This record gives sequence, C-alpha cells and structure tokens, in this order.
Amino acid sequence: MKHEWRKHEKNLYIPKQKPELVFVPQHKFFMIEGKGNPNSVDFSDKVEVLYSLAYAVRMMPKQGYIPEGYFEYTVYPLEGLWDLTEKGRKSETLDKDELLYTIMIRQPDFVTKEVAERAYEIVRKKKPNPLIDKVSFDAIEDGLSVQMLHIGPYDDEPRSFEKMREFIKENNLEIKTLKHREIYLSDARRVAPAKLKTVLRYMVRSI
Repeated sequence: MKHEWRKHEKNLYIPKQKPELVFVPQHKFFMIEGKGNPNSVDFSDKVEVLYSLAYAVRMMPKQGYIPEGYFEYTVYPLEGLWDLTEKGRKSETLDKDELLYTIMIRQPDFVTKEVAERAYEIVRKKKPNPLIDKVSFDAIEDGLSVQMLHIGPYDDEPRSFEKMREFIKENNLEIKTLKHREIYLSDARRVAPAKLKTVLRYMVRSI
C-alpha cells in the first residue's frame, strides 16, 4: 500500500484551524539554508534542487535500484524553519530581506546516508545544479510543539501566530526557539492566496 502523508500522518500534516499540542518525532530531511526574500529567484532555485533530490529517491526503483526497506510513498511537502537577523528583529515591520531560513523536504525512514548519496549522484549526472553541494542530509526532531493550520495569504500568518501564542501562554508552555516551522500544503504558483494552506508550528516546553 502506498504511504500517503496526507492520510497516514494527519496529526502532523493536516491539523485543525486552531492551536493544538503535538509531539513531532525525529525525521530525516534534505535541507538547504538561505537568507532573504522568499519571493526571489534564489529561493526558487533552492526549492528546485530539494525537489530534484526528493524525486531522485522516489524514482530509484525505476532506475533499477531498490533501497532496503523501500516502500511506495508520496513525496513529502516543502517545509521551512524561519528566523530573522538581528537587524530584522529590531525592525517594526517585517523586512523580508532580513529573513533567515532552512528549507527542507522530509525523507522516508528507509533513506540512509548511502541512499542520500546515491540521490546526489543521480542529480549531478541528470540535472547538474550548482546548489547541490549546499544541500545537507540530516535528522531533526521538533519534539513538543504547538501547531495549527493557517488558510490564507502568507502575509496574514501573524494572526494565526497570535492565536498560537495565546494557547501557549494559557497552557503553561513557552516557545523554545525564535525559529518557527512552516509546512506548505499548497503550491503557491497554482493556488489563490486566499486558499493557501500552511501548517504553522512553534517548538515549546512546559514551564
């Protein structure tokens, strides 16, 4: 049976439109760091190289190689950890040029360092990309987190974050890091801003 994250991991990827507490275990990712406006060509290029690697893994059986433990699955959505430079934090309005980010695509558990290396080689041969050497493969655990589904333009996210901060305060929690995670369930090139679906997540701890 094909593993589809929308069906089989709803608790992590299809939350409600209100804050909720979840535990996010360790997952493996292809990741690349950057700084600046996510509407830039540079950001798009980074997204493209991540998807090249994700699909290289996904298509390995069709290239004659089946990783140990491989199963049919749907490629996971794009995610990002977002922060601001010191200058950006001091600004009263959001200066997108001062954003710091690590964007990533989760990989199934069967993807080892060896499988990841094979994906790098496939992309280098098939579709050479100067950014390939800036992509890392590693595991991250968000752990205890508060998340909710935001529907609407990215620029309207602050209202959802405000609801999350209220929930965190009411439940004797505190935000662990100034970074927050976003998971993009919609393709912004094809979906109207008012209908964009994004999972927003703060990593938290009890106080």
